[in-house]
Amino acid sequence: MPPDPVEADARRQLYVSGGFLLAAFVLWLLPVGAQDNLASSMRVSVLRPFLGLNELVLAARQRTLDVQVLQARLDSATARLVARSTLEEENRRLRALLGLSERAEAPWRAAQVLRPGTQGSEGIFLLNLGADDGVPPRAPILTREGLGGVLREVRPGSAIGMDWTHPDFRASAMSRDGAVYGMIESRRGLFREEDRLLLTGTPYHTRLEPGAEIVTAGTGGIFPRGIPIGRVVELAEEEGGWITAYWVQPYVLPGDMDQVLVVTPPDSAAMLADGAVIWPEGETGTRPDRWARETARIDSLAALRARVEALRDSVARLRGGNRSSGGAQ
Repeated sequence: MPPDPVEADARRQLYVSGGFLLAAFVLWLLPVGAQDNLASSMRVSVLRPFLGLNELVLAARQRTLDVQVLQARLDSATARLVARSTLEEENRRLRALLGLSERAEAPWRAAQVLRPGTQGSEGIFLLNLGADDGVPPRAPILTREGLGGVLREVRPGSAIGMDWTHPDFRASAMSRDGAVYGMIESRRGLFREEDRLLLTGTPYHTRLEPGAEIVTAGTGGIFPRGIPIGRVVELAEEEGGWITAYWVQPYVLPGDMDQVLVVTPPDSAAMLADGAVIWPEGETGTRPDRWARETARIDSLAALRARVEALRDSVARLRGGNRSSGGAQ
């Protein structure tokens, strides 16, 4: 009768266990020096693959910890970069508005611009001030760079305005020296970033060179005279040899309008000081110290971005090492 497989397997396990117990007892009886020699021999022979695998596991665990630390540093640096750039830009604009308000003779109110962000609301913004704050309808919206827009509707506690990108935006304009007059209109581009202003109705016999500054003319009773609008880019069209039109690059970017000034009296256009006093020539668009500060700020942000990129590269290399270690395991 053949032996039972279950009993044979149990007997084999018993013999193996007994052999290990006997070997352990013999090793326990050996002198300490002999035990150390035997352990060293096993580490460099039988146990070497297992010890190497254990080292790989420990190295992979350490790399994982390094990746987590570097990722935390990267996130912190990115957060500081965003917060710093936003805070510096906001402080610069607030200081500029304070300087602007000191030169304006009419009473004014600082307001915050809110964008609806809904379909069909392009060119429309909301103000956190309204009729109960003394804000009149059709009041001009001023920024440090120049004309930002005009209010269309005033309600208690809020107001609705349009910036220069709105299709209905119009303003009488002239060159800063007063030699050329015309009408500023908004023109949409294929993309919103391509929106520009068009100076129309200028006389054919008088030419404007690229770079000529365009300001409000003060006619119409809405916009005071001399508020900067933008600079001439190039000739747009000629109509019958009598009228010319010019593309104008505006000073104010709608996306940068967050803090603005609103002149509060109903006759704001009459009470506001001449724009040439509030925005002296040379302080709009090309002021040297302004561009120097902007260049220094950009260089500082570029250096901080370089540090962030270096941390990101370190994280990528460590992650690559982890994947190769995982493949080896």
